[in-house]
Amino acid sequence: MPKSRYEARLRKVLARARRNNERFGAWFNRVMPKGLYARSLIIIVTPMVVLQSVLAFVFMERHYNTVTRRLSAAVSQDITALVDLSLAFPNAADLERIKDIAQDRMNMNLDFLPGQHLPPPGPKPFFSILDSNFTSELGKRLRKPFWTDTVGNSNLIEVRVQLDGQVLRVFAKRSQAYLSNSHIFLIWMVGTSLVLLAVAILFLRNQIKPIEALADAAEAFGKGREVVDFHPRGAREVRGAARAFIEMKRRIERQIEQRTTMLAGVSHDMRTILTRFKLELAFLEDRETDALRKDVDELQSMLEAYLAFTRDDAGEPPVQVDVAALLDDMRVNAERHGARASASFRGAPQVTVRADAFRRCIGNLVANGWRYARRIEINGARDARWLVVTVDDDGPGIPTDRREDVFRPFLRLDDARNQDAGGSGLGLTIARDAARAHGGDIVLGDSPLGGLRATVRIPV
Repeated sequence: MPKSRYEARLRKVLARARRNNERFGAWFNRVMPKGLYARSLIIIVTPMVVLQSVLAFVFMERHYNTVTRRLSAAVSQDITALVDLSLAFPNAADLERIKDIAQDRMNMNLDFLPGQHLPPPGPKPFFSILDSNFTSELGKRLRKPFWTDTVGNSNLIEVRVQLDGQVLRVFAKRSQAYLSNSHIFLIWMVGTSLVLLAVAILFLRNQIKPIEALADAAEAFGKGREVVDFHPRGAREVRGAARAFIEMKRRIERQIEQRTTMLAGVSHDMRTILTRFKLELAFLEDRETDALRKDVDELQSMLEAYLAFTRDDAGEPPVQVDVAALLDDMRVNAERHGARASASFRGAPQVTVRADAFRRCIGNLVANGWRYARRIEINGARDARWLVVTVDDDGPGIPTDRREDVFRPFLRLDDARNQDAGGSGLGLTIARDAARAHGGDIVLGDSPLGGLRATVRIPV
């Protein structure tokens, strides 16, 4: 076969092995638990179970089987000796003496049953080390037909040997041919394993708690909530990560505070100048000042939009907000601007959010609807994990390939929106920032009304 055909076949084999490996990896990741605590327990428990299984197998297969075989060999030798004595001394007095010797010296009960024969073979146990070993050892030494019963009486072994004109019956204790204390080994093995496992679970739980506390603190900070009663603890690496998180949190809060202070000063100065413009225009009666007043009002609205975009609401404390009532207020506001609007909500309406930031988020989406559409539907739903609010309109919509671009600051789609509608191009940007400050996001899609659907998802 040419070398190229060997290489092609080898590549196929490798590709098949790679696909099987990926398929197995996907299945393994799917069935494995996702939590760190559960995975750590598996890492601890699995080697322990495997080690004890190997030890139990070695003990049962080697030591236990060997001891049982040797005990069975000793009992079979005693029974063979009793059979030989019975054949050598067949007199009644000698047989009684043999019975006494078996009782006193060998701890066996010996009987002679004249005129009887061996019973038919009984059922054999499916798995019995005693039955297999004892029958095998007895067959090696005894040259007479025999019958054994290791199942009937749990404490005794019965053996019958066919002699001339009679049957020799022997009862021996099971403990003479069987290692009966094996359960002690299993009890000790299982008991110590449970104790060690309990200690490992408690220790592991104490090690996992600081990691869970760090994750909860990071999640709360990401949602804009206050992080209370959090301090570094646990292993050295976990304490290092916690200290890094606290330092990062302080830097972010300090930066936000500095920016807020600066914006407050800029806002105060610019609003003062705009107020002067309005006062000066108020004393002028010329109709040509109407355009100036309109420009001043638009400049003030744009300034408010810029400040809202640059202002962060991290200092705003989360509070319980009636989302159903908030959506109804948005409906009234949309109708006030001439749109036909409806609002509905399903689930528990009380949700912990930053009230002003969340109102600004939904308000910008609704305002984006009544600017470019005639009909708006506002729907909300809350379950155990998420708060979902959708805003649908029947406007011109946004092309699919431009739906992520509209979240960029100061971007306006002039071909899809009315330029005369005003605005600064920051409405959707501010709305997404507010949603992400709560740990959620905004996604744009097609509306059943024929226009745009904006979906807000926030974890609760």
